[in-house]
Amino acid sequence: MEDCLAKKMEITVSEAEKRTGRNAMNIQETYTAYLIETRAVESQSEGQCAPVESLWRRYSEFELLRNYLSVTYPHIVVPPLPEKRADFVWHKLSADNMDPDFVERRRIGLENFLLRVASHPVLCQDKIFYAFLMQEGGWKEMVNETGFQLKADSRLKALNATFRVKNPDKRFTELKHYSDELQSVISHLLRVRARVADRLYGVYKVHGNYGRVFSEWSAIEKEMGDGLQSAGHHMDVYAASIDDILEEEEHYADQLKEYLFYAEALRAVCRKHELMQYDLEMAAQDLTSKKQQCEELATGTVRTFSLKGMTSKLFGQETPEQREAKIKILEEQIQEGEEQLKSKNLEGRDFVRSAWADIERFKEQKNHDLKEALISYAVMQISMCKKGIQVWTNAKECFSKM
Repeated sequence: MEDCLAKKMEITVSEAEKRTGRNAMNIQETYTAYLIETRAVESQSEGQCAPVESLWRRYSEFELLRNYLSVTYPHIVVPPLPEKRADFVWHKLSADNMDPDFVERRRIGLENFLLRVASHPVLCQDKIFYAFLMQEGGWKEMVNETGFQLKADSRLKALNATFRVKNPDKRFTELKHYSDELQSVISHLLRVRARVADRLYGVYKVHGNYGRVFSEWSAIEKEMGDGLQSAGHHMDVYAASIDDILEEEEHYADQLKEYLFYAEALRAVCRKHELMQYDLEMAAQDLTSKKQQCEELATGTVRTFSLKGMTSKLFGQETPEQREAKIKILEEQIQEGEEQLKSKNLEGRDFVRSAWADIERFKEQKNHDLKEALISYAVMQISMCKKGIQVWTNAKECFSKM
């Protein structure tokens, strides 16, 4: 962790800008660009003012970077991007992906994504990631030259492997259940939070109504006018603070959403392992089949029914020379198959070891982050309740002076 990029460089997504341009199909579109700023830490520690490097990136470029990382490092739980369009939105807030508040939250989320990658012991060393931060022109060409798209496994192939693996690794099966449970629990938390926000909004609006009633009442009361007006003022101030509170709540909701999306990153690691296990089982099955064919040709006995065996019986046996040639080919294929199987076994063991180390790192990170977020959310709720008590204490004093 001492060598990670986050220790050597300050990375911020400092600004979001709405732009209009033309896409690949030459159709005019409106999009948001984000300003990435980087500054070397070393020169600052030496007392020098390090220059700030900056460049603009679109959300689609962040997506391309993450897709590249996911394919290139299949054993790693790659940090997720913030949502492209608002989901689990409290209904009083805009779900428009061009809404300034949503764009600001997404800016924070994109910065968090870059910091997550820069802090990762493996991902931070990737040259493409470094180019994403530092090289404005030609970056996409660099990514495409890696040919990562050719390495990407199709969804159909992954689905096929899921249902056809005969000996799935119990640890990865449990990890899939863990990711499903994580997604389910956080989805439930987000829905509950949206309902709480709705009730909270109602409580604050009631205080706003009290404020208006007290203010109007003060206009027709001579002796109680000042007290009613002061009480109404306290209610109005309290009611007006709801917007800032709900915006802060959205920040906590975004922290939960990050781990909602992390669940899919965990499943991606499981899918890759299933594909590797499926390839391994197919290679083992093919090797067993070739060994059996070789044995049958060498002994002249057929253990299992086959079309070739029936053909031989109907149209005559092969000559010794033909049989020897076939045995030789099969022996070469068996030797090659054994090498492939050995290689796939080693690759599988390396994948499991690397993946499990990263999964443990992720779980530790998740426990720390969610604990902090939930404690901060509870502290915010306590602070909010204390303010409500203070408002009514102040209002009570106003009423007592009447």
